[in-house]
Amino acid sequence: MTIPLHKWIQTYPNFPKPGILFYDIAPILENPAFLKQTVETLAAHIDAWSPDLLVGIDSRGFLFATPVALARGLGVVMIRKKGKLPGAVREASYALEYGEATLAVQCDRALTGKRVVLIDDLLATGGTLAAAEQLLIDSGASVVGCMVLIELTELHGRDKLKAPVKSLQVYAE
Repeated sequence: MTIPLHKWIQTYPNFPKPGILFYDIAPILENPAFLKQTVETLAAHIDAWSPDLLVGIDSRGFLFATPVALARGLGVVMIRKKGKLPGAVREASYALEYGEATLAVQCDRALTGKRVVLIDDLLATGGTLAAAEQLLIDSGASVVGCMVLIELTELHGRDKLKAPVKSLQVYAE
């Protein structure tokens, strides 16, 4: 199943800093019919992985992981930026294309032995997804796939990941 996602993505040069081209998914979110179609397409793509649980990455990954989980009768775990989750957390730091960041997952989430799919809006350099993948592995989960809306293939982000990747829109630039 394919959809014309590129028609619903706006780009902003030099955001959040000079030299970065920002891919904005806001137009997808504001159109209910296209948002529904996007969620249905994401859900169809993850079916082959037979996940037990979905994991949304802070923050735009949450916007898609939750409705996809509802569509498939699954739960969702959040991976958030450092300092945003209460209780004991497991953390992983990584490099972004424009800085550094740290992700965290709560230690008391029931991840051991679960087949999980990571969902995020963008795969660029792969740092965010790789850190999230390692957090899940360290938490006892089996990461069976990574699902993204947009992939920037020239940055080779998927090379940093152990799990297979599916993307709805690819930009080769």
